[in-house]
Amino acid sequence: MADETNSCVDKSTLYRRVILVPGGSGGLGSALVTLLAREGATLVVGYRSNRQRAEGLASSLEDEFDCNITLVGGELTDPNVRIQYLEASTKNKGAPYGLVCFTGDPGRIEFSSASGQDMLPSLTSNYIGPLLMARDCASAMKSEGVSGAIVFLSSVQAVGLFPGSYNYSGPKAALIHTAKTMAKELGGGSDGIRVNVVAPGVNRAGMALKSIESGKYDCFVEQGIIPRFGRAEDVSRVVRLLLEPDNYLTGQVITVDGGLTLRS
Repeated sequence: MADETNSCVDKSTLYRRVILVPGGSGGLGSALVTLLAREGATLVVGYRSNRQRAEGLASSLEDEFDCNITLVGGELTDPNVRIQYLEASTKNKGAPYGLVCFTGDPGRIEFSSASGQDMLPSLTSNYIGPLLMARDCASAMKSEGVSGAIVFLSSVQAVGLFPGSYNYSGPKAALIHTAKTMAKELGGGSDGIRVNVVAPGVNRAGMALKSIESGKYDCFVEQGIIPRFGRAEDVSRVVRLLLEPDNYLTGQVITVDGGLTLRS
């Protein structure tokens, strides 16, 4: 880990606060992890199966910034994996201050012929896993009186209407409704927990990158519907706002899509 006098570190209100970032080693998540590492946050970063990529990210950030990163692998639906996240937090500083769930499944199946079994991976990864992780994280935060923040990552497809997007948009829309319910239940008082949602649009990172590279979304830019494709940093800056301890937002959905849902 870099020396605490490292001039690259921008000490902030999140300095040394423990933040759990499942899916944080991926395209969208790594941008947030980099931003938080620069501020000296203590991070528990999750990955599904690509440990080599996660280790490379953690190593490079710890070398450059004054931060501590613990890696956790596996699916959030596995109770042992969720325990590892919370144990890593306890080892560092007790209950976590924040949780940002970047986990998800693109849900790319042919809906007209899909079976219930075909649809389960999307439901599990996009809804059940993040919900269970948030439940366990909130319980730990409440037990220690931590007033923190939970941020879910939904999708523009859960906010707007996109033909054919059933298997993916359904769980992501359910996540939005659940987040608002959690915000109502967990908020209020000096130890309240803020719960918000960020809904990214078409980004050159994460699950949308494959579709962008295929040319599927070129028409959005060519027709002036959006000025450009999104960047991972567009999303991470909004998530960072929602993590700010003095933030006044809860139960909200912020759509980061360049105006796509307004004009499509």
